[in-house]
Amino acid sequence: MSNSITTVRQHLLDTLADLRNRENPMDIDRARAVADVARVLVDTAKVEVDFIKATSAGGSEFLQPEKVTIEGTPLPNGIASITRHALKG
Repeated sequence: MSNSITTVRQHLLDTLADLRNRENPMDIDRARAVADVARVLVDTAKVEVDFIKATSAGGSEFLQPEKVTIEGTPLPNGIASITRHALKG
């Protein structure tokens, strides 16, 4: 398991899905504990961002962007993602 913000987001979305499952809902106390941990992680990420701004650092281990590739080639620095729109008709 990687320790990145993407992993945290995925776990939170999975928790939300478990909460919404009417047939087998997650226990409210467990969901509250997940939310509390998520809140702390977000707070630490805010501290990391403030640190990066204050020190002009290039990033941190936790706040790393995902590597996006197009046909085997990584995107150039500064480009975070590409959105393609297609017209159907």
